[in-house]
Amino acid sequence: MRTITTEIEIEAAPAAVWAVLTDVAAYPEWNPFLREATGRLAVGERPTFRAHPPGSSPFSLKPRVLAMTPPHELRWIGRLLMPGVFDGEHTFTLTATSDGHTRLVQAERFTGILVPFTGRLLNNTQAGFVALNEALKKRVEGLTTARG
Repeated sequence: MRTITTEIEIEAAPAAVWAVLTDVAAYPEWNPFLREATGRLAVGERPTFRAHPPGSSPFSLKPRVLAMTPPHELRWIGRLLMPGVFDGEHTFTLTATSDGHTRLVQAERFTGILVPFTGRLLNNTQAGFVALNEALKKRVEGLTTARG
């Protein structure tokens, strides 16, 4: 098992962050990691993403959405071939801070027999998570400033 965790503070309320994070149709406009996305984010649904980890080849994933609790949690699980080979449970957690901002924690817990052999890919994936967090912050804060 391996877990990747990244976090960032965004100067906007969780609802504003949630609105951008869950608008998958707009991902190509701002998201450097999940550059392509189709489908719906709803419990039980299987949207399709094209991930672009820095330093690795792009790959497609079609996770199953496990939880959507607006504006606090989005969670899905993706699998390679079948359960137990290479599974990733991905979570976005949004928490309001005392000053009205949002603390975003993006994490993924990888399990399965292939995990020990994917070190470089997982390191590059972590860099992709950081890039996504920073781009989300820029997008949300830019929209908030434009409206403000």
